[in-house]
Amino acid sequence: MIRLNPEKLSVQFHQGVTKTSPILGRHYTMTHSDITAELFLTIGLQYAYDKISSIRDDVLAKWTILNNSCILSAYVLIDNGQFDLSKILKRNEIFIRELPLALETLRYGDRVLFQTYPFLDKCPIFIHFQSTYPYLNRTENWGTPSDYK
Repeated sequence: MIRLNPEKLSVQFHQGVTKTSPILGRHYTMTHSDITAELFLTIGLQYAYDKISSIRDDVLAKWTILNNSCILSAYVLIDNGQFDLSKILKRNEIFIRELPLALETLRYGDRVLFQTYPFLDKCPIFIHFQSTYPYLNRTENWGTPSDYK
């Protein structure tokens, strides 16, 4: 996968988070600029709500525990206050197309964490597609971080 241009990526660590700790409670906020094609990854103890745009095309993710195993849970908002089903379906398609880049951004931007704790590369990634439409409101397994190196 060679979609990410590292020169277009800016990574920011917020207070309480270093390149290697913590794992649990580590939150990722991934945003971008449609104009410059720049990608922004903020890593903190909570989501960087001040970085989230009004169109909500960001990806939020965090490390959690499920059944005594570490997982990466990511969240995308499909509806975004839209009521036009055709627009909602289009947003869904865009998220599906762009999620590999977002996951590659996360994996690359936090690569020191993955080098320090190689087991994280094998943890499952679950994407939570949030929608008021039941068939679009779903959770999918998107592999592991090692799939996005």
